[in-house]
Amino acid sequence: MRIPAHSVCTAIRDDIVAGVHERGSRLTEELLARRYGVSRVPVREALRTLEAEGFVVTRRHAGACVAEPTEQEAADLLEMRMLLEPLGAARAAQRRTEAHLKVLRGLVRLGQERARRGNSEDLRSLGGWFHETLAQACGSPALTSTLAQLRHKIAWMYVVEAPADPVESWAEHGGIVDAVARGDSERARAITALHAERATSAHRLRFPGASDRAERVRTSQHPVNMLGSRH
Repeated sequence: MRIPAHSVCTAIRDDIVAGVHERGSRLTEELLARRYGVSRVPVREALRTLEAEGFVVTRRHAGACVAEPTEQEAADLLEMRMLLEPLGAARAAQRRTEAHLKVLRGLVRLGQERARRGNSEDLRSLGGWFHETLAQACGSPALTSTLAQLRHKIAWMYVVEAPADPVESWAEHGGIVDAVARGDSERARAITALHAERATSAHRLRFPGASDRAERVRTSQHPVNMLGSRH
């Protein structure tokens, strides 16, 4: 059975995000094919996709390598997310389905329960699923895809600290869902913008040589497992 290139792409991307393939390291088709138990054809296709996404670069005499983003590029991702997530929430208020609402409400219910119990590991996963579902509810495949890429790249470049007040954080999630359910796009946009700004302050660059660029971005804002993993 031929394993599709998108499954191979997901597996390689997840390993890059997890640090299995280190920044700047070579990605040879032969070794990757052996690691993921596939032929070189889907690996080649996956590397092209990952290069388009910014996870991989092609270097002369070295071939495909894991990218090494600069601090400014990393900080730009946070700024992009703070602009695009509120847009996605506003669109979701206009285009969400009842199925999206059911999932979002269920995640908020679980998140608020776990927050009261102080289970931070569950909260990280639930938060990822919440924002993924909210992005899907926006009704724009292009925006959904862009937000997914941002989440993956931010998870790769940053360590995210647990929120100081998880109960308050999940109250904000609940407020977003309430606005989306009412079709109040401006309210959904405003709460999501505030939530994204607060969440950004918990991000710390993973790589050495971090400057205060990410902090300047934050303070300038105003109100093979082929199944893959969620971030």
